[in-house]
Amino acid sequence: MGFADLSIAEIAADYSIPVEKVFSLCNQLGIPYKHQKTRLALEDAKAIISQISSEIRPKGTSDSMGDDREVT
Repeated sequence: MGFADLSIAEIAADYSIPVEKVFSLCNQLGIPYKHQKTRLALEDAKAIISQISSEIRPKGTSDSMGDDREVT
């Protein structure tokens, strides 16, 4: 398994969320860590980022500006 070369602290900074939120996601996803400088495996980093992204922009929202209606 490769490494993403991202730490928990870097992900928190990139997404402007508290480190504690990333710790919480690690716990939810079963991702082991020791501290905020822990370097993450590529798949683990992707899982965390995916979870953050889904919380920032829930499914059913549009990427276009000002339009958050779901297309049917």
